[in-house]
Amino acid sequence: MDKLTKEQRRKNMQAVKSKGSKIEIMIAKEMWKKGLRYRKNDKTVIGKPDFTFKKYKIAVFCDSEFWHGKDWDKQKIEHKTNIKFWHQKIERNIQRDREVNDELLKNGWQVIRFWGKDIEKELVNCVIKIETEINEVKRKNIT
Repeated sequence: MDKLTKEQRRKNMQAVKSKGSKIEIMIAKEMWKKGLRYRKNDKTVIGKPDFTFKKYKIAVFCDSEFWHGKDWDKQKIEHKTNIKFWHQKIERNIQRDREVNDELLKNGWQVIRFWGKDIEKELVNCVIKIETEINEVKRKNIT
């Protein structure tokens, strides 16, 4: 049974953002402080990554655990209402994430995905991972 009324649940779901979420803002500010310059939600890149570094062909995605199905085999039993809808929706999101990753990799892009909780708990480490990937691409381009 859902703990919220239908109206409360509806308002919660309407408030979910596709861009400009808390985790995106956190990582964006930290990257900017480190001098990393990026494009946000670039529609010209497959999958419209949250951040792109076009010069280095690096795409960064900030995925929320709920919408992108972290530990999906364990989490799907948590759904109590409208189960068929939610299972289809989240499983399709998981499939689309794989398709986007495959397509980007096929086109020579590096793909970095972070879970929201990892960004919240390990923000600096996430940015270090991005910096490391950029430096790796730079090093490859020199040789």
